[in-house]
Amino acid sequence: MSEFDGLGKWIMPQPEDSTTFVSIPKFGRVVPFGYKEGEQEGWLDPIPLELEALEKAKKHLKQYSLREVAAWLTTLTGRSISHVGLSKRIKHEQSRKRKSSTYRVLTKRYEEALRKAEEYEKRIGVKEEDSFFASDKYRKLRSTFDSDLGVVPA
Repeated sequence: MSEFDGLGKWIMPQPEDSTTFVSIPKFGRVVPFGYKEGEQEGWLDPIPLELEALEKAKKHLKQYSLREVAAWLTTLTGRSISHVGLSKRIKHEQSRKRKSSTYRVLTKRYEEALRKAEEYEKRIGVKEEDSFFASDKYRKLRSTFDSDLGVVPA
């Protein structure tokens, strides 16, 4: 008899598949791997099977060559992708992730700079009508920030 026999059976909750794929705008002539021509003109619809296989392929690249992984992807999905195409796709995704991360950091710094400037204006006693924070320029700028970033529009 084990120590858990009297407690009954308990199954850990399984993680929900939170992977959602969205349509993307079409910019070039070539439809990227994982997408197909959409019902709406100028948009590409995702192909979940191919996009999930592409995510697995990225993990396989740690052990296998680009050519082997590209051949595996082609066999699994039935859609052809070359090792050069796979390489370009992965490099572009990494580049976009770096840019996105950089912009998020810059947004936080900008938010902090605005907060400090507002604090300094209060300290030195700038009149309300002379304040940068009372100007239309600042209100327009402030309205571009989303409340998700921690900045609440004035």
